[in-house]
Amino acid sequence: MRAYRSAGGSGDVVILSEEGCPPYRRPPLSKEYLRGELAANELPIEPPRFFADRSIELRQAKVIALDAVQRVVETAAGERVCYDHCVVATGSRPSRLPVPGSQAPGVCTLRSLADADELCRRVHAGTRAVVVGSGFIGCEAAASLSARGLEVMLVTDEALPQAGRLGGEVGERITAWLRDGGVSLRLGAPVERIVQHSGGLTVSDQLGQETTADVVLMAVGVSPRVELAEDAGIELAEEGAIATDAALRTADERVWAAGDVACAEHPRAGRRLRVEHWGEALNHGAVVGGRLAGVQRCWDAAPGFWSTIASRTLKYVAWGDGFDELDFIDHGEGAFTVRYGLDGILVGVLTHDRDEDYERGQQQVAAGAAFK
Repeated sequence: MRAYRSAGGSGDVVILSEEGCPPYRRPPLSKEYLRGELAANELPIEPPRFFADRSIELRQAKVIALDAVQRVVETAAGERVCYDHCVVATGSRPSRLPVPGSQAPGVCTLRSLADADELCRRVHAGTRAVVVGSGFIGCEAAASLSARGLEVMLVTDEALPQAGRLGGEVGERITAWLRDGGVSLRLGAPVERIVQHSGGLTVSDQLGQETTADVVLMAVGVSPRVELAEDAGIELAEEGAIATDAALRTADERVWAAGDVACAEHPRAGRRLRVEHWGEALNHGAVVGGRLAGVQRCWDAAPGFWSTIASRTLKYVAWGDGFDELDFIDHGEGAFTVRYGLDGILVGVLTHDRDEDYERGQQQVAAGAAFK
């Protein structure tokens, strides 16, 4: 609601959140916070007086129903809150593999501050940890846990981390970074089951290999929390998220969606996009806040994000449609740039230690530049 107030919006604003803390930054949860380098009181997005100074009411409340006809939301405590406009920003929930033992005590996920605190309570120097999944959260968390002095094994069904999304050369670099950081890897090994026993947990894969751990972190993706909108009869996109136009407005002109839960029309991409990046959630919020205050905005930035694995940072901008060719440019001393093409068009740019290429790539991808 910062954008709403900054754009001159003067209506009453109520934020309902089931988490018992002000809105906070999630990216550090798998990095600085998990490594113990950042305290919980350093996570909030805004300083303590921000909400009161802008007449924004922040309530801890779990919303259980949205009535788009009566324009009211209902909380678990039985409160009914009326609205002129409702912004659904319910985010995503972490997924778990559909294998035996995935819900066992000691099998954690990492999405919220509560998740991070639970994981931190279970680990200390010498703890054995298995991270399941080699996406960005899995790689970041594996490196962070190793930095805390844990014995870490990353288990993934991928032949190389992120190779399908980013290419084999990048997968090899990430593999080397993880190993340099003390992380062991078990590649091409889909998890078959997790068994809890007196000695901890044993993770078995489809290759017949077993790894014993004190804690398991399941980092295998997320799914959008669309139940409120779906039960209210609001249209969902084929991707399973809430369908919106480029202004983040749903089929109900009084209901908006932002962040992971939105699948929004994108004028440059020419289709709807669902993006799970933190930066795009902020961009969504700026669009919706401006619109509610009467400023004509739309979501038209090329989606991008950063991922820090140990001390190395990847910067990536892409439409998310995949690629049919790539150009890997090694600049020496560990720096590199990757350009991704699809049907002759530049659809993505990834960099490490080459910020100027990332910034240029943002402009070129958004403009639909030629690959070569």
